[in-house]
Amino acid sequence: MPHRLRGVRLIEARRLLLGLRDVEEGRSYGMPSFLLHGRFLARFRDDDAVLVLQLATISEREVLMELEPDAFFFTEHYRNYPAVLIRLADVPRSLLTDVVTEAWRHVAALPPARPRKKPGKSRRLTRA
Repeated sequence: MPHRLRGVRLIEARRLLLGLRDVEEGRSYGMPSFLLHGRFLARFRDDDAVLVLQLATISEREVLMELEPDAFFFTEHYRNYPAVLIRLADVPRSLLTDVVTEAWRHVAALPPARPRKKPGKSRRLTRA
């Protein structure tokens, strides 16, 4: 079996994400994130050692965790959400490219996100 290069540096992961069409840096739930048409695609966490990536389904996450259990995992917070956490130091480079590209395809197929109202900016009408 050929040796698979493992480990992706933060700058390489950022370059991969930003190299995908229409991906921009922005904020999701107040956190710096990578967005596609205003929708969450990915973000870094754990001092930038882990990438949180949106998936199409939870079962896709299960397959990834079986395939590379050292690289792919989730926490209780993400249990019922189609996302996977990826340890950058442990993921094979080619696999990260494939998984991120597939996640991009999924999010790109969704309708654009609706603009959110900024907190404190809405005015309620009251009846006298």
